[in-house]
Amino acid sequence: MGHDFPLIYALVGGLSVALLLGYLAQKLHCSPLVGYLVAGMIVGPYSPGIEIDKGMVDQVAEIGVILLMFGVGLHFHLKDLIAVQRVALPGAMVQIAVATVLGAVVSHAFGWGWEAGVLYGMAISVASTVVLTRVLADYRDLHTPSGHVALGWLVVEDLFTILLLVLLPVMLGPSQSGGGVGEIFAALGWTLVKLGLLVVFTLVVGKRLIPLFLKWVARTGTRDLFTLSVLVLALGIAVCSAEFFGASMVLGAFLSGMVVGQSHFSARAAAEALPMRDAFAVLFFVSVGMLFDPVALLESWPLALATLGIVMLGKPLAAFVVVRLLGKPMRLALSVSVALAQIGEFSFILGAMGVHYKVLPSVAGNALIAAAVVSIALNSLLYRCIPGMLRLLERCGIGRPKIATEDRHELVEEDKQRVIVIGYGPSGRIMCRILVENNIDVAIIEMNIDTVLHLRSQGIKAVYGDARQRDVLTAAGVLHASGLIVSSAGAAAHEVMEAARALNPEIAVVIHTTFMREAHSLRKGSEAVVFAGECEVAMSMAEHLLRQFGATDEHIEKERRRIHDELRQAG
Repeated sequence: MGHDFPLIYALVGGLSVALLLGYLAQKLHCSPLVGYLVAGMIVGPYSPGIEIDKGMVDQVAEIGVILLMFGVGLHFHLKDLIAVQRVALPGAMVQIAVATVLGAVVSHAFGWGWEAGVLYGMAISVASTVVLTRVLADYRDLHTPSGHVALGWLVVEDLFTILLLVLLPVMLGPSQSGGGVGEIFAALGWTLVKLGLLVVFTLVVGKRLIPLFLKWVARTGTRDLFTLSVLVLALGIAVCSAEFFGASMVLGAFLSGMVVGQSHFSARAAAEALPMRDAFAVLFFVSVGMLFDPVALLESWPLALATLGIVMLGKPLAAFVVVRLLGKPMRLALSVSVALAQIGEFSFILGAMGVHYKVLPSVAGNALIAAAVVSIALNSLLYRCIPGMLRLLERCGIGRPKIATEDRHELVEEDKQRVIVIGYGPSGRIMCRILVENNIDVAIIEMNIDTVLHLRSQGIKAVYGDARQRDVLTAAGVLHASGLIVSSAGAAAHEVMEAARALNPEIAVVIHTTFMREAHSLRKGSEAVVFAGECEVAMSMAEHLLRQFGATDEHIEKERRRIHDELRQAG
């Protein structure tokens, strides 16, 4: 089968081994990325046993890189970077400079040229987006000041890396073919012109056309068409940027993600289309692991150890010093420095580019992979130790005890309570009006794009997408919400409730359903308050008749409470 269907064989083999080892890594409290890298080592050409077509894996992995960069663009918000620019911008630049210098010095000590050393230093200067967001989310620091600074820091690193990925082929190509300095600068200038045209075309023309296209698709109400349209945009613009503008597909994917991310469709695009990114990105890490040569590592282990030292000591120390010099709390400095003490996807891409253009020796790839596996595996464990580090520093007279609580509660968005309403039908409209009149902040999740556009035009917070998706709930503010109301009886209330409580276990849930049997099912095993249409209609009709027969308000209220008690006991 492997000879007749190499693509299927590569997908099944690579994903199956990655699934098994990713699961084992998660059980060992490591990042699944470690498992994916080890899976690549197992199915790679340097290991006995299972072997799959690396060429096929590389092509599928390229799709993963494109979708990965589309996701980076989708979640890139300039206002978020501006909010933390005083720390993130100088911090990231200093850390990149320190890591680059250290990498160049260390690699030069191993006999490399300065050009190779600088490129190697740049490769180990950037952290993994996937690892950082996973660690911050696991420890509920994603939406704290520490998380905001770390993410802003990473955005600066991502932008720096994207610029390198675009310019390095232009600079290294002519130099490898024997071109002079003039030829290199001419090629660089022409490339910058084409890049400017690509950016203008995507952000100006695309900003008008892409939302119109997605709006037209969304109005069809067909979920698979919307998913397909997002994938076509991501892959299509990436390919067009390479074919017509001579830029990398990475930049095209990033720009298209930015345009979609600034539209009304960002939450739904992230929720429905980008899960495919995760599957393809897994194969990217598998393809990187396939480059690992254990025999070569026996000879290059000193380089791998030195690289690991830069990643886990040099980079964090530089970040820590910068944050403290800027007058920020000890907890924030520790959190940011530890979160960035790893390398990932962009390091591999830069390293592979250096090997491709014969600037870096092949041993560089092995050192990067070894350092990545160890740093990613230890990153979550180190982050878990931050409270202990703070207590130790306090006992030594370093830092202030109140910093930890200050950092945790420094971000206070507003005094109002927030309630998320799923569905803006007749019931949803009435509840929203009552909540707003009682000074409660309301965010609405709705699958009708025209309704969302109308609400936003009135200044009402509305998110377009499926409330069962965590990205959509997060966009609506579920992490800081006090309550969630499922006002539409047709919504998949149980799935919505599970997704919301996975993100915010303390959130109060109120559900509207049509049938009493559904209400009984929803009440089981949950603390949700459920109102069944059948029951409420019957009670309203009975109340009307009782009033006609002369029943008092006290008697009617007593009957209402009795019915509710019976329903709760039955549920």
